[in-house]
Amino acid sequence: MISARARLERYFEFHELGTNWRTEILAGITTFMTMAYIVFVNPSILREAGMPLAAVTAATCLSAAFGSILMGAVARYPLALAPGMGLNAYFTYSVVKVMGVPWQTALGAVFISGVSFLILTLVGVRRLIVSAIPHELYAAVAAGVGLFIALIGFRSSGIIVPSAATTVAMGNLRDPHTALAIFGLLFMAALLAWGVRAAILVGVLGTTVAGVFCGLVDWQPQRYGLSDISATALQLDIRSAMRLGLVEIVFAFLFVDLFDNVGTLVAVGQKAGLFNRAHEIPRINRILLADASATIAGSLAGTSTVVSYIESSAGVAAGGRTGVTAIVTGLLFIAALWLAPMVGAIPAAATAPALIVVGSMMMTTITEIRWNDPVVSLPAFLTMMAIPLTFSIANGLAFGFTAYTLLKVLRGQYREVNWLVYALTALFIVRFVYLGRGG
Repeated sequence: MISARARLERYFEFHELGTNWRTEILAGITTFMTMAYIVFVNPSILREAGMPLAAVTAATCLSAAFGSILMGAVARYPLALAPGMGLNAYFTYSVVKVMGVPWQTALGAVFISGVSFLILTLVGVRRLIVSAIPHELYAAVAAGVGLFIALIGFRSSGIIVPSAATTVAMGNLRDPHTALAIFGLLFMAALLAWGVRAAILVGVLGTTVAGVFCGLVDWQPQRYGLSDISATALQLDIRSAMRLGLVEIVFAFLFVDLFDNVGTLVAVGQKAGLFNRAHEIPRINRILLADASATIAGSLAGTSTVVSYIESSAGVAAGGRTGVTAIVTGLLFIAALWLAPMVGAIPAAATAPALIVVGSMMMTTITEIRWNDPVVSLPAFLTMMAIPLTFSIANGLAFGFTAYTLLKVLRGQYREVNWLVYALTALFIVRFVYLGRGG
């Protein structure tokens, strides 16, 4: 008789993917460590919209847990989900503060966008969109996202700072927190050089311990309970969100979430080797359904759009290949409800080096790009550069996708481009015009 453990290993395809329980659990912990900041950052942003801090913290943890566990158990991929950075800022500063929309109505718009996602997935539109992306751009998206998260790591560590004259500049390397981040980067690099499998996780924990001994960890314990979520749970105003004037807001949530998720899926899938020989991802509808369901659940709980997190690549870099990685991450988000003080002890100086290291690992995909073919190389280059420089996976994908289509047409190979690619290219061009109308 097959044991429960053996059945689980067969379900998650441990043998086929060359993994084991220890690797998957460590990968899940690693992913959680690199994205645990969202437990505190998301509430701090949505708080500016007038939402109760404790309630949003609970909603953040529960929506991340629900999305990640659903993704792991149903889609069986190492993709963790949580309220998306960027979309939470749009929710607060553009929708609530600038447009004057109540946060309850804004949550209603998030709910409608989630339902729209679900419908688009069920009728197969989202799958067609993913399959329409030229496979030559997959590697470029993965490399561009690598540059993106590395840039976030450099910025969070203080190694790079904003500059009015040169856009970015070298930070103060003698700053104690920056010096701690540099120590963490060297520590992780040394562990990787010695072949330590859990190098990123050990590096994050080791850097945190070093920060504690140096007095650099600003730890302000705050406990949050499940009951706190009642202040935002089911408070969304769907009827108000359905007014014609808010269609633009719903479309913004829908569009950005769609292409950010596609970009994340492509990047992590490329790095984890999830694509088959036909450049397709098996069970992709399950991935997209999990994503849409998580956004709906998040709006009901009281938080902005839930998305797939590019920090999932940290777990993939640590060896994660199955849904167990995402499930472990989700369970840790549940624990974060009661262990928030411990999560808060991990400083940015400890997680920033992890992002830099993971970014470097994702650059290996550029060898798959045919650099001697301008129709492929130029769109790939635009994709790689636009993602970090515009701080948007969606923008990078739009630049590369549009350039690829136009070059195919200009080269006389327009018959090789299917109708959906033309439709998406037109949509991207309209988006560029729309985004640029104020400038």
